[in-house]
Amino acid sequence: MNDALAKQLDALAARIRASASEPPTRHRSDAAAALECHLDALDERLRELQRIGASARSIADTRLQMARTLVGLGRGEAAWPLGREAFERFLELGEMELAADACEVLFQSEQPGSIAALGQGIWLAVACPIDPELTLELLSHVIDETPDDADGAAVAATVALFLADVRAQGRHRDDLMFFATQLLGNVARRHSGVETPQELDRWMERLELKEPEKFLVRLRNVIDVLVQDDWWFDREILQQRLPFA
Repeated sequence: MNDALAKQLDALAARIRASASEPPTRHRSDAAAALECHLDALDERLRELQRIGASARSIADTRLQMARTLVGLGRGEAAWPLGREAFERFLELGEMELAADACEVLFQSEQPGSIAALGQGIWLAVACPIDPELTLELLSHVIDETPDDADGAAVAATVALFLADVRAQGRHRDDLMFFATQLLGNVARRHSGVETPQELDRWMERLELKEPEKFLVRLRNVIDVLVQDDWWFDREILQQRLPFA
């Protein structure tokens, strides 16, 4: 494992742990009151779905919505078990996009396992042909939270641009390409003071960010640092079971 990369991502783990130790806000704004009402409605819906023996997908989707709402209320500890249960069900059902979305919610819950959730969400998002917008959202957390000189942020931004290019179409592709290009430019600027297209080209060459077979391997290193030994599924079995892009 790359020691420098591990140190660069330590800051992300520290921030999540610090956030997890902070007490949730007690301010009852109108928005929070609306979220509480929404949560009550979702809880009632979940009970009804369980009573009538609804599909596993419907129940998991409702649990994920509840987890997302709890995160919005600053109640990450309560959101975590709901999000994990939803993740497991979506994985069993082969709903990889929803499983990756559950990882996004679990990361936002700011719990001790949130770093591992982010890494596994990124793995699913890159390995499976899911919505590239969700993929960029997951990768952007690495970009936003790692130090300015972190190569991991450069790798994440490059993968974001690559996947926007190959997976999105039409106007959606144009919008995502613009967003991903801005991400990469911002990372290059903060990483090495890059300002011009010529400097960007040399920077990408120096960091080996021009060839997918190289930067995708480096992304695996980033994911390994995030997840450590806390994998929630067998990657080899999953790759054999599902059609991957």
